[in-house]
Amino acid sequence: MITLQSYVSGKWHTGTGAPASLFNPTTAEAIAECNSDGIDFAAAATYAREVGGPALRALTFAERGKLLKELAAALHEHREELIALSIQNCGNTRGDAKFDIDGATGTLAAYAHFAKELPDAKFLTDGESIQLGRTKRWLGQHILVPREGVALHINAFNFPGWGMFEKVACAILAGVPVIEKPGTPTAAVAWRMAQIAVASGILPEGSFQFIAGSVGDLLDHLGPQDQLAFTGSAWTGAKLKGHPNLIQNNVHVNIEADSLNAVIFAPSLKTSSDTFGEFIANTVREMTQKSGQKCTAARRVFVPKDRVEEVAAEFKVALSRITVGDPADKSTGMGPVTSQSQFDELREGIDAFSEKGTLLCGGSTPAREQGWFLEPTVIIANDADEAIFHERELFGPITTILPYDGDAKNSALEAARLANKGGGSLLGAIYCDDPEWARDCILAMAPWHGRIWTVSERVAGQATFPGMVLPSMTHGGPGRAGGGQELGGLRGLSEYLQRVAVQAFGGLIKAEFGG
Repeated sequence: MITLQSYVSGKWHTGTGAPASLFNPTTAEAIAECNSDGIDFAAAATYAREVGGPALRALTFAERGKLLKELAAALHEHREELIALSIQNCGNTRGDAKFDIDGATGTLAAYAHFAKELPDAKFLTDGESIQLGRTKRWLGQHILVPREGVALHINAFNFPGWGMFEKVACAILAGVPVIEKPGTPTAAVAWRMAQIAVASGILPEGSFQFIAGSVGDLLDHLGPQDQLAFTGSAWTGAKLKGHPNLIQNNVHVNIEADSLNAVIFAPSLKTSSDTFGEFIANTVREMTQKSGQKCTAARRVFVPKDRVEEVAAEFKVALSRITVGDPADKSTGMGPVTSQSQFDELREGIDAFSEKGTLLCGGSTPAREQGWFLEPTVIIANDADEAIFHERELFGPITTILPYDGDAKNSALEAARLANKGGGSLLGAIYCDDPEWARDCILAMAPWHGRIWTVSERVAGQATFPGMVLPSMTHGGPGRAGGGQELGGLRGLSEYLQRVAVQAFGGLIKAEFGG
């Protein structure tokens, strides 16, 4: 049994209270425990602000970028160990484990590369100087500087590696220290990566802290220069946003929450096209990768009414090839879901969805006697407007086919209307070989989506798959998805930098602030 420790205020801490257990979802056996009782969370926040913050701000953007590159390399050296731990604690297949671990190191390396676009300086200019008086002796210049606070990152269970370091990368490059708190069920992976990061000595002391367990009263100690980034359920996100101290101190909050991602099959799409092949392959991947426990997974698939039978048959064949079983077995295509509570919630949800539609394949019956296994499940909705399909996210290998009127005069707008009923999503995917139809659908979906991925015959086989979150593109979405904005290349730095308008003698602006 492994005991996970927290790293706070420059030392490792073992909790003093009753520990929470972590399990191997393949066997349902406990493999680790963690607890954060006894931590002085106020001191941890102060340590970040007074030790980590000044150390980071003493470095230029270029120097911070070099640290990220070194950290990526240090973690990569332990790749195989981390993959093995991911298989054990997360129930990931080797492919899914690599997706998480390589996503972490890849994002760190990407932000190290982005740093090369920045000046070797401790602040950034934002735009050109502006003449404010009759002459250029009186100018204004916007600049960006690191906030003098701490970034608390509360991360989800599904990507313990990638989810943690995508936030770390951006914050550290901006010059803001972090406190990382992973989702408890899979915290063993994040804890081991934290151990490697601390042992490497690459990051300045105080710039990286780690909590295994609850954040205790840490939210009570966040101030106006601090920020909170949360990835998890919409319910928890809303609760955090309403925390009295966060409101009182106007703490910057970034939320990534539920997302009923849409996949749209355009009426003109031909079965013989490469685009159709991409549609089937990608949707199956997005259903089964990480056992459907992805914020970008395919939840709702909108298909013209007269094509549902055809599409359903293709899905059934493709999903029948997915072997559900022990993720350590190389022949396994999909492992278990992460926890007993997740397993129970999904089984109940499948039954509730099935009452409003027809079960095509899968179902709520456990796929194996031991562990938390489900078969990939597809349900064909009786009515595409049925509220449950647009209001409840089943965070597992489950999707719903929803028929829409593909013969309607404005079928693109009808498909978008249904997609938008999700109330705000991280991702919408469109498979379409008609540019005008795709344009109309994209523009109608845009207010309700953070990212819209579109593939056609021209790029089939060349595009990244829809669920691939890229460091260079914004990750977040409006409404139900939380309203947050992460990554986006250098745009992500805006989460951690303060924009200030400097008005001064033109010579000072030109000489000192690059205006």
